[in-house]
Amino acid sequence: MTPAGGGEAAWTGFVFASLGRDGRIHQDYQFGNPPPPVVSEKPQPTTRAIVHEFLRRSRQGDPDHIADLYASEVSWRVNWPVEHHPAVPWILPRSTRADVADHFRTFAEHCLPAEGNVSIDDVLIDGSNAILFGTSTQRLKDTGNRFTMTFALRLTIEDGRITRHHMYEDSLAVAEAFPTN
Repeated sequence: MTPAGGGEAAWTGFVFASLGRDGRIHQDYQFGNPPPPVVSEKPQPTTRAIVHEFLRRSRQGDPDHIADLYASEVSWRVNWPVEHHPAVPWILPRSTRADVADHFRTFAEHCLPAEGNVSIDDVLIDGSNAILFGTSTQRLKDTGNRFTMTFALRLTIEDGRITRHHMYEDSLAVAEAFPTN
């Protein structure tokens, strides 16, 4: 059925009518068609799913693959300002997906992955925010020095991408593992 004034169909379906001898409808049965399916966008992955994927990709160690989880622009923070410990090469200001890949690449260039260990003690998720608590122990390639730091990593997920990466860590433990100049 379409509106008398024109426009889109207002109802579709089948009508069965029983006519009397006089030609008038005595009974009718109306069966409407179900509405057409609503075509929606692919649902976005949950915050929990992105966090688990981040951890999985981090274990694999491919910087570009990790960075693919991030938005093109990122709110980035890794604890201390650079000027207080310039010896730590991966602690730099970052703001783009390419910067994120560079962070993980630089970290891997200076640490021995076979001798490193990251343990996640707890993950808290509230809406689009996740906080990961853990400990990281690493050995530097150049000096063999080892450092252990506890950390809290705050991630924010928007539209299926990580938009905030704020790492609160024991940066002093990291800085002390590097030789002073």
